[in-house]
Amino acid sequence: MADRQTLETIPVTCLKGVGPKAAERLQKLGIHSVQDVLFHLPVRYQDRTRVVPIAALRAGQHVVIEGIIESSEIRYGRRRSLMVQLADDSGSIYLRFFHFSAAQKNALARGAHIRCFAEARRGQKSLEMIHPEYQLLDETQPLPVEQNLTPVYPTTEGMHQLTWRALTEESLRLLEHNDQLTELIPQSLRQQHDMSDLKTALQNLHRPPVGSDVFALEAGDDPARQRLVFEEMLAHQISLRSLRNQHRQHHAPCMQADGPLTTAFLNNLPFSLTGAQQRTVEEIYQDLQRSHPMMRLVQGDVGSGKTVVAALAALRAIAAGYQVAMMAPTELLAEQHRNNFAAWLEPLGIHAGWLTGRLKGKARKTLLQALAGGELQIIIGTHALFQADVHYHKLGLVIIDEQHRFGVHQRLALKEKGDQLVPHQLVMTATPIPRTLAMTAFADLDISVIDELPPGRKPVSTVVIADNRRDQVIQRVQESCLQGRQAYWVCTLIEESEALQCQAAEDTAADLRERLTGLRIGLVHGRLPALEKETVMQQFKAGELDLLIATTVIEVGVDVPNASLMIIENPERLGLSQLHQLRGRVGRGSQESHCLLLYHPPLSRNGQERLSVMRETNDGFVIAQKDLELRGPGEVLGTRQTGEMQLRIADLLRDQGWLPKVQQAAEMMLEQHPQLSQALIKRWLGEKVNYANV
Repeated sequence: MADRQTLETIPVTCLKGVGPKAAERLQKLGIHSVQDVLFHLPVRYQDRTRVVPIAALRAGQHVVIEGIIESSEIRYGRRRSLMVQLADDSGSIYLRFFHFSAAQKNALARGAHIRCFAEARRGQKSLEMIHPEYQLLDETQPLPVEQNLTPVYPTTEGMHQLTWRALTEESLRLLEHNDQLTELIPQSLRQQHDMSDLKTALQNLHRPPVGSDVFALEAGDDPARQRLVFEEMLAHQISLRSLRNQHRQHHAPCMQADGPLTTAFLNNLPFSLTGAQQRTVEEIYQDLQRSHPMMRLVQGDVGSGKTVVAALAALRAIAAGYQVAMMAPTELLAEQHRNNFAAWLEPLGIHAGWLTGRLKGKARKTLLQALAGGELQIIIGTHALFQADVHYHKLGLVIIDEQHRFGVHQRLALKEKGDQLVPHQLVMTATPIPRTLAMTAFADLDISVIDELPPGRKPVSTVVIADNRRDQVIQRVQESCLQGRQAYWVCTLIEESEALQCQAAEDTAADLRERLTGLRIGLVHGRLPALEKETVMQQFKAGELDLLIATTVIEVGVDVPNASLMIIENPERLGLSQLHQLRGRVGRGSQESHCLLLYHPPLSRNGQERLSVMRETNDGFVIAQKDLELRGPGEVLGTRQTGEMQLRIADLLRDQGWLPKVQQAAEMMLEQHPQLSQALIKRWLGEKVNYANV
């Protein structure tokens, strides 16, 4: 059976000792084949390759020692234990067993010669080893020490390290004798980057020879692991690039310069575009002139003016005779976009339609007829835009705001509304994404960055305050609101539970209403009905409320230029990027704005570091880079994206130095080795390949 199959296809049940129960446990770890076993790498290593003299032991060391048992007795204290004193020529140590059988007690008798392995710990009087692994030695037959470092594997309940070593031992034997794991990186590429072949790399990772650098192995910096890191990152990069190439095979409408409309639009604006906005618009215009679909991500900090850029892209499409659909994650945000677009476009004779789940009956029917008949040139809405009964006359451009809040299928559904031509796609996010992360997660998109704020926007000053000064903070809110300003009070909780978050917001609202009797106070949280939530937000926007108490639902929210103060409770519970998004709700007018981070002491070192970053900078990209370093890519990007991009061996932060080389290699592989490229995708991504094809 093994002769006809490769290690990619040999099921793990073919390995000795893997019955249905063990197979089920392995499945939890994503292990189905022998190849999966080989790619399940150790997290650390133990050095059992030499026997250490007892006198040389230090607390915290995991070591092999050998000696003669001098005494063995059961002691009774708070817990019954078997205490064995073991000595060699240099000194002695106690071995302590809490769980032991009569047979064990008899075997560990005075005079027995044993070798054992464990961590040396500080005991009451001397060093101790608790429940060491041990072997009885025969004076006539010396026992050789291990020839390799001993691996310790990440595991799941019921899977012991001895089981893992047996599984990997058998898998390595198959690898050695049948040579059935295909080498997918061409020799020329391996030589260029001074890499071993895959077989050697796996052998060195599972059974590192004596003298291997344990620190490098455990940090993931050793050449063997880096060989696999390169291959995995290459597979992801090839996957995204091949999807991008596939996307470019589609035909999209060519949209040439529109002249008068754009000029009229820019003349009507009460401000001038920043240099970054002009550069981004130019990049979008170049994409729209091509006959393959634009796939561009525009990322810009909160308030950097992405909406104006989107409006200019929409105008180019409308002037060319095509329709535009703009999708936002919430009805509130969709309405804000509709209001902005109406103010900008209606003077030019362009009506912006609005479609959400709330539009019902005759009004909905009339709107859908206008859309299908081509009378409506631009429509703005929520995910209602891609429902089955929504038909477009000539959809040419899709704009998606806060794209990380949409699933892939939602984006795909909008793409398919374009009939024979595939619409251009412009994706926007106010979540700054560090360059290394963007190069990896969005290799299928072209990226524009709006990295300057419009003139006149004042940075928000941020203060970090312990919550035992809460009374002073409440006083500050009172003073600010009585001067005609508005404020946000954001409640976050330790628990993830939405119900508890809402409860906390309700309790805070009750407390503040009692203490701030002269103020008009509103409350929004995730459990309020959508209509009620929007009514409160609209009241706040219209200046009918002084203080808005909210959970993090306002992270992506409406512009309220008069709001100049924000209090965030328990900021240590949130990621930096999320704190930055929340803080971006204030400072949208011309007056000085402030953000107070009301933390609960004591702060951990990590917490101190994170909050000091918020105090020191308003630059979203600096904050996102720090967030990446402190919390990792999954937290920064959000699970919707990283869930599709699970890296098994590579670490984006540790291994970012590879990215430029991986990008070059991906281009070369797609051009010169298309079959190997597909095999790499299959090996590392399996069936998850279609996720970016939207």
